Amino acid sequence: YVKSGLVVGLGTGSTAYYAVERVGQLLKDGTLSDIVAIPTSVRTKEQAEELGIPLVTLDTHSKLDVAIDGADEVDPDLNLVKGGGGALLREKMVEVCADKFIVIVDESKITEKGLGPGFPVPVEITPFCHEHTMRTVVNLPSCKGCNPVLRMGSSSSNVNDGDEIAVTD
Repeated sequence: YVKSGLVVGLGTGSTAYYAVERVGQLLKDGTLSDIVAIPTSVRTKEQAEELGIPLVTLDTHSKLDVAIDGADEVDPDLNLVKGGGGALLREKMVEVCADKFIVIVDESKITEKGLGPGFPVPVEITPFCHEHTMRTVVNLPSCKGCNPVLRMGSSSSNVNDGDEIAVTD
């Protein structure tokens, strides 16, 4: 799906990591040329830079040919759950601008028991009046019984790449 001359969205996460690596390898060996990519996180941006993948932003390239990302879970009917990581907003912004969205998963992401990850799926909100927003979210009918809490990242920060904060149940 990634061919020379394309604008490519690069996802974030354990599975997308390997797609970014492959794009870098194909550029290095000359199989791919004249592509530019838009990373969906700081981590993917750093990985792509190390691999020599030319990067741009949505500000300069609002139309992508293809975006590639992973999923948290997928069922036999190819329904999937995304959103467990810390690049929620950036991933969605890049993916919605792509003509084609490719989801890659390995066997650890396939479920036969029905969708519903074994972790709370976060909601990304702005730090501005975050306590008010958390109260509003918990009062939504679909969130009845939820107990939203700020999700703390590995750096003891609850702020995502885009300065948004993640709230989980």
